[in-house]
Amino acid sequence: MTSTDTRPQTADLVFPADFVFGAATAAYQIEGAVDVDGRGPSIWDTFSHTPGKTHLGHTGDVAVEHHARYREDVALMADLGLSAYRFSVSWSRVLPEGTGRVEQRGLDFYRRLVDELLGAGVDPWLTMYHWDLPQALQDRGGWTDRDTAHRFAEYADVLHGALGDRVTHWSTLNEPMCSALLGHMSGQHAPGQQDAVAASRATHHLLLAHGLGTRVLRDRGATSLGLTLNFTPMTPATDSPADVDAARRCDGQQNRMFLLPAVTGAYPADVVEDLAAAGAPLPVEDGDLEVIAAPLDWLGVNYYFSSVVRDTGAPTGKQSSFIGAEQVEDLEPVGPTTTMGWGIDAPAFTSLLTWIGSVAPGLPLVVTENGSAWPDAVSPDGAVHDPERVAYLHEHLTAVTDAVALGADVRGYFAWSLLDNYEWARGYDQRFGIVHVDYETQVRTPKDSALAYAEVLRRHREG
Repeated sequence: MTSTDTRPQTADLVFPADFVFGAATAAYQIEGAVDVDGRGPSIWDTFSHTPGKTHLGHTGDVAVEHHARYREDVALMADLGLSAYRFSVSWSRVLPEGTGRVEQRGLDFYRRLVDELLGAGVDPWLTMYHWDLPQALQDRGGWTDRDTAHRFAEYADVLHGALGDRVTHWSTLNEPMCSALLGHMSGQHAPGQQDAVAASRATHHLLLAHGLGTRVLRDRGATSLGLTLNFTPMTPATDSPADVDAARRCDGQQNRMFLLPAVTGAYPADVVEDLAAAGAPLPVEDGDLEVIAAPLDWLGVNYYFSSVVRDTGAPTGKQSSFIGAEQVEDLEPVGPTTTMGWGIDAPAFTSLLTWIGSVAPGLPLVVTENGSAWPDAVSPDGAVHDPERVAYLHEHLTAVTDAVALGADVRGYFAWSLLDNYEWARGYDQRFGIVHVDYETQVRTPKDSALAYAEVLRRHREG
């Protein structure tokens, strides 16, 4: 497939006039420069340097050198016609110990990045936390310690004081489900714990941090505040009561446990019961849920795939990401999969967006991540032909327009990811970027998917 082949696919996509189109990244995945300008270590520095935790021992020490190459990367965004860029700030670059002393050199990097974006006509969408907790706070208990939520509020105040005059759109957390459950229950992510009580405590304290941070930002005058959650629709393998309950249990912890307290002020009753029965009750204190439900201006929705689950009748022998779900098995997807092993299910995306709209009526939605990994390489002609990603992009953009037609209030879409980068525990083995990065030379090459996406944006601008 050539870049011109992608254009006819985009012609039928029609979005609301003020729809925001962008791409997203995360600090630890792209910045590198882990020991530059006083940056302190994060839990991902520690985790990735622990033998056996990541693919081939890969770390984010160098990543794709965005800290040094941000001007080049912003120029790429402008060339593609992106109207917005979603990025995260490294907490330990700004507050090396997680609290107290502010590192102005770290803040200066983000000041320069924001100024470069604004100068290129790209609107900055700032995510405060994308999984990289300062190691100094982890040493004090991390997200299992209630005090970390208060340190997050302090961090929010520092960031808004430095950038609030130029950044309009703020998201507190990215995917707290991953921080809490993959980080503390399955151990797949930093800090690599496998403890149900720790996972439950981390869940609540992350949400509390969101609420406290939102209050600080609102008091500072912020007017566009969001929370970004990752959703995976769960379907039972059969209609047996055991399988239906397995899907309920997984849906509860993957989706509803994070969405409902933020938008309704209450945890789902069935999830509260599940966690208590597993000996890992949520550590809710008086007034917490009111804080967590601080009003939002928009909700970030991250979607990649759907899951089919069943109850095996006995422990699977695998470490589950969900508390009290030892007997639940996630079935292999039917049909094509990405190199991550994830199935492709665009219709489920439409259903998800409409469901969220029914749970949180009146709350605008922004697709803050959506994308796919494929075995991309630079071809002899110098281009990167990624027909699978082009197809995935088109199918999922179509799913968004279908949801809008059904009444979902979706205001924007951010492709994941702008650049090939460090894919957490999977290292550099997985390529999600619409821009290819040669990890030896750091040369950037827009893929066919980037050109297809740029065509969507061009057609939208021209009406």
